[in-house]
Amino acid sequence: MSRGRIVVAMSGGVDSSAAAALLVEQGWEVVGVTLRLYDSGEAAGRAKSCCAGRDIRDARRVADALGIAHYVIDEEEIFRRDVIAPFADAYTRGETPIPCVACNSTVKFRDLLGLARELGAEALATGHYARREDGADGPILLRGADPARDQSYFLFATTRAQLSFLRFPLGGMASKDETRAIAARHGLAVADKPDSQDICFVAGGDYARIVEKLRPGAVESGEIVDLDGRVLGRHEGVIHYTVGQRRGLGIAAEAPLYVVRLDPEARRVVVGPREALGRRRIAVREVNWLGEGEGRAIKVAVKIRSTRPPAPATLTLREGGAAEVELDAPEEAVAPGQACVFYAGERVLGGGWITRS
Repeated sequence: MSRGRIVVAMSGGVDSSAAAALLVEQGWEVVGVTLRLYDSGEAAGRAKSCCAGRDIRDARRVADALGIAHYVIDEEEIFRRDVIAPFADAYTRGETPIPCVACNSTVKFRDLLGLARELGAEALATGHYARREDGADGPILLRGADPARDQSYFLFATTRAQLSFLRFPLGGMASKDETRAIAARHGLAVADKPDSQDICFVAGGDYARIVEKLRPGAVESGEIVDLDGRVLGRHEGVIHYTVGQRRGLGIAAEAPLYVVRLDPEARRVVVGPREALGRRRIAVREVNWLGEGEGRAIKVAVKIRSTRPPAPATLTLREGGAAEVELDAPEEAVAPGQACVFYAGERVLGGGWITRS
């Protein structure tokens, strides 16, 4: 007897395919849905992208192999409006955006979740490596069991209401090998498919080309200066730089120099020694809070980039979705536009966007 209907977001990769296979094994009536998010020529055919031509065909093949229904939904216009356009705008503001978070909180956990409800599903499942458990006051979000694959950083903007409807079948996997073994057990052709690595809509990692195409005239040349304002060289647009960058500065110096901050209004890239990168205080906006209690200072661990380990800090939530983070020890390359995600052990307490300050 079926456990009920569940919709699986199928990108055409091994993770979402294995998630669908697991749910079939568990007795769910699985419905696969693939979002067509973009069609950008070269990117649509890359082996390490997602949500374009080749990947849609792979998702359909997986659905056929599993014997489940499969639908393709065109979200290209919405994806361009809610993900790609804000991505370009962020770079022109001197920020380093994370489009995967915007994608999760809009087309996936807003539009796709709504579609799942319309289809009469009891839940929406994805291939993310994160865990969801029912707590005393509702569902809680936890880090994935495999620290090397944990994707909870990209899910910080998930609301409580969304979390109550979401499921993450792969969250308890100890390694990616387990995931591939599930796909192989079901004879899925994607079992050995490479992981998606680049930003899906950016062919060859050339994000500057996307920004220049969408915001012509917004990319202007300017000066590269040191911390005292001395001009060291020229650049062809602040969009080519991010805080903490060392390579590609195009200037000669006796000691290594790093991008310390960006000043898009003055069209300046400010560089300095590595010790100038350290920051103890971080201002955060648009906080999504998943914990209990507000308005007091609490001890947490925070991640300021997906690849960084959590660092001990004190978090103070403010009105209007703002927060202040004081790190126990300085962290390098704190970049505006990146996410600052709060943890209590394995639990995700929420997070927000790092601001320039």
